[in-house]
Amino acid sequence: MNKTIQLFITALTLSFAGLSGGCATQQEKDPRTLYDLGSLPATQNVAPALPPLSIAEVNAPQWLNSRMMFFRLAYANDQQPHPYANSRWSMPPAQLFGQRLKARLAQAGGAVLSASDGVANVPVLRVEADEFMQIFTSPGQSVVRVNVRASVLNLRTLAAHRNFMREVAAPTPDAAGGASALAEATDAIITDMMNWLAGLPLKK
Repeated sequence: MNKTIQLFITALTLSFAGLSGGCATQQEKDPRTLYDLGSLPATQNVAPALPPLSIAEVNAPQWLNSRMMFFRLAYANDQQPHPYANSRWSMPPAQLFGQRLKARLAQAGGAVLSASDGVANVPVLRVEADEFMQIFTSPGQSVVRVNVRASVLNLRTLAAHRNFMREVAAPTPDAAGGASALAEATDAIITDMMNWLAGLPLKK
């Protein structure tokens, strides 16, 4: 083989190796962290008796259908949401809430169906998520707030409606603390919602 060609091939091989190594190093150094709502809380000894429910997809404003994690600086400009640069939800918050709601209802022994199943004579639970946010009251202190509206339709007639809101202090003033507190607030709201559903005069 011509010595010049051999040197050219060697140079190409080293170049490709360098590119591959660079890509791997870049992926390893990617600082982005994904968060979800964590494991389900332990089941309680006495769970409310729940009726069979058809769960509709959680509706939310456009920003809640993004995987970005937002926070507000109440002490600076409360009207301006900011995204964390290197932290994301594993899926949009509206989906996280809907997934958690279905899992908690099933964990409590309820029959959980999808609204798309079209099951007749089964009440439909619709949830509108309005707020799912970490709010900094000072540079070193924050709370989270989850605010949703729930409606139960029975044979397409509104049977019940209620607003649910929880505010929880974040353990640390960062994305990790916000995610932890938002999981706690979400579970508290779902517990309130389950108790409310159990008390409704619906077919069980």
